[in-house]
Amino acid sequence: MKKYILSILLISFSTAALLAQEIDTVLKNKKYFFHVQGTIVNQYKPSFSVPYSGTNSFTNQEENATSFTSTVYLGAKLNKTTFIYATPEIAAGAGLSKVLGLGDAPNGETFRVTTTEPRLYIARVYFKKIFSNQKNINNYFDLIVGKISLADFFDNNKFSHDPRTQFLNWGLMSNGAWDYPADTKGYTPSLLVEYFNKHQEFRLAYSLMPTLPNGSMMDWNISKSGGFSGEWVNKYNLIGNPGAIRLLVFLNRAFMGNYTRALDTAIEVTRSYHNQKFGFGINLEQQFNDHLGGFFKTSWNDGKNETWAFTEIDKSLSMGVELNGRTWGNKLDKIGLAYINAGLSKEHQNYLSKGGLGFTLGDGKLNYAAENVFELYVLKSIIKDQLFGTLDYQTILNPGFNADRKGPLCIYSMRLHFAL
Repeated sequence: MKKYILSILLISFSTAALLAQEIDTVLKNKKYFFHVQGTIVNQYKPSFSVPYSGTNSFTNQEENATSFTSTVYLGAKLNKTTFIYATPEIAAGAGLSKVLGLGDAPNGETFRVTTTEPRLYIARVYFKKIFSNQKNINNYFDLIVGKISLADFFDNNKFSHDPRTQFLNWGLMSNGAWDYPADTKGYTPSLLVEYFNKHQEFRLAYSLMPTLPNGSMMDWNISKSGGFSGEWVNKYNLIGNPGAIRLLVFLNRAFMGNYTRALDTAIEVTRSYHNQKFGFGINLEQQFNDHLGGFFKTSWNDGKNETWAFTEIDKSLSMGVELNGRTWGNKLDKIGLAYINAGLSKEHQNYLSKGGLGFTLGDGKLNYAAENVFELYVLKSIIKDQLFGTLDYQTILNPGFNADRKGPLCIYSMRLHFAL
């Protein structure tokens, strides 16, 4: 595995160097766009004591895991208002415990795959058209069609969104209870409409859902299956400091199972296109001064039917702060501290307590308790805004929402990220 990671890293840095030679021409031309990133995350956890484990439990054995991603962002400006984008990506490695046994998984750079070997795929490919009023450039619509990550457009947050440069935990990437439409790697064909004015944004998307929980094949039966996501964003200034509030609503329809009916049979038997999941999220960010900012998020879904795409969380609250390095003379450095409290619906609890399996959870039984996470990271700029190193520490209480396996589970991480 190490030889694959080192090979990919060498190729990625070489590609980035070659592209960097053309950067002046590209930026002057304005017709073509590119950006390259690579991220390595190594995580270690010591062993911890548990009274029992199940099929999908987070292993209590000592463990070390490494993940790697490298992405090339390509774009072309076809005319003043029309753009096309594509992002080839390579991913390799794995998460701790195969990304099982937790609602709040500890590495946002991993996904649930059966192989750790490098894989090249097209992460995104989409078309964008802008409809603007030339008399008011701050007032316009755009239309996006293609394969995207909804997290690129929805539920953003200045202080808690990007696991490549901010918090690593899944529960801090996006609102935990938003089961956003996506394939195994986080992408899906979508139709997205956005409206922008000086202080507000509105967006509405329709996206395909996978045919199976966390699956790689998408369901094109659009009359019965699909995810609807809507968001309103209001940007403001509070005592001279910028902030934003985001309100998210969503409705997912898929061939999903029902937790209550699955108490008497296999959940696969209960799957039906009549089952759906709806919910909401609230997302706040606030700059306090030139050095310090913070965020607060909360989300909920009805939790009656199977989690289908993101992670097995039905309600979540998170908050945190970020201190930048202006205090010690390097504004690109950051220190972040955050807390998550995540939970499950009563129906979801009952299903797991009877030995049911989700696509990430299933200890065989369940003594329910909220899953609590504390995360602290320190990011250091090594080469200006191109190379960053991070040390990260996470403590997780009640992993898998199970007080019988309460931990604490401690995870130590190192991250290296480059971008051009």
